[in-house]
Amino acid sequence: MLLGRVVGTVVPCVVYRGLEGVPLLLVQPLDKAGNPKGRTLVAADATRMAGPGELVYYEGGREAALALEPWFVPVDHAIVGIVDRLDREGEKA
Repeated sequence: MLLGRVVGTVVPCVVYRGLEGVPLLLVQPLDKAGNPKGRTLVAADATRMAGPGELVYYEGGREAALALEPWFVPVDHAIVGIVDRLDREGEKA
């Protein structure tokens, strides 16, 4: 599971067959402490509910292609869930 924060949306001018209606979102990967890590990436939103500012978990590679219907659409990353709350060990809620 990889954590990230949605920082924007992508509007494609051509949509690959199988990705119709699937939002493409810009995600900033986060480290274990919740700090930005690396460059932003584009992820297909398999939940179809995430939006800018939300904390999400996503998958990359083959697992990302399996998260969408139909399987094996050409995506490198897919959002598979929205995080409601994140509790870190040693922190008070």
